[in-house]
Amino acid sequence: MEPNQTAFVFPGQGSQALGMGKALAQTYHVARMIFAQADEILGFSLSRLAWDGPEDQLNDTLNTQPALLVHSVAALRVFEEKFPEYQPAFVAGHSMGELSALVAARALPFPDALRLARKRGAAMKEAGTTNPGGMAAIMGLDIPALEKVCAKASAEGEIVQVANDNCPGQVVISGANTALDRALQLAQAAGARRAMRLPVSIAAHSPLMGPAQTGFSQAVEAAPIGDPFIPIIGNVNAVPLTTAAEIRADLRAQLTHRVRWSESVQFLAVKGVTSFIEIGSGSVLVGLIKRITKEAQGIPLGTPDDFAKLTAKPASL
Repeated sequence: MEPNQTAFVFPGQGSQALGMGKALAQTYHVARMIFAQADEILGFSLSRLAWDGPEDQLNDTLNTQPALLVHSVAALRVFEEKFPEYQPAFVAGHSMGELSALVAARALPFPDALRLARKRGAAMKEAGTTNPGGMAAIMGLDIPALEKVCAKASAEGEIVQVANDNCPGQVVISGANTALDRALQLAQAAGARRAMRLPVSIAAHSPLMGPAQTGFSQAVEAAPIGDPFIPIIGNVNAVPLTTAAEIRADLRAQLTHRVRWSESVQFLAVKGVTSFIEIGSGSVLVGLIKRITKEAQGIPLGTPDDFAKLTAKPASL
């Protein structure tokens, strides 16, 4: 993999799993230190929660978001230790994965990114309590068709909208429960192959996250974000973020706006990226990327086995 044809991508909520990062920390000292540092910063054992559960607490967005960031940064530090001269052409993160991407781009120190992830999770959880809602995955309908479905299903005070454009044929919608129910029925009537609720109790990337905006925006403004050393593809507009001001604007808007993941990957492909290394928990993004651009090579990197496979092919780096 040539660095100038490679992007590091970082997973967001939904990629978490019990045991995430445990084997990595047991195998690599630098990864173990990242988990230990996170425990000290947060004032509780996030590592124990991520590794041993209980699972329902790990799946609480308050904990999920920092846990995903810690695993991603732990894996990133292992990669940097093994390949210190390697720098990708771009970085990108799906939703809260953008915070991990900021660490990779050296635009935000890890401790500050961790605090921001915790704040983001807390603010979104509180907004979900104030404005209950949900999310649903729709298979087999394109964005224009789903935008019409959402417009028809929405009513005054009951909004549903496209939340995540994950890949062709897989879109997530988000909004008020009543509007979401109407949208599910309309999507099926419009020919969706599958339309199903997701096991979440918040309407992420929709106006229902409005109550989270003030507190999170203040946290973003206070965070020591700098200009990135590596271009970051922003979620909101799917274009490179090259200044601290652009990063802050994208982070603020992210809570209530669509994640344009398909467009982000398409942009990277046009720029010559052929290899995507997914750093952190699972391989959800690798699967999505292969459906967006069939020529892409996707490599998950979150476990010792993943690193063993990577270092077994030195010619690829």
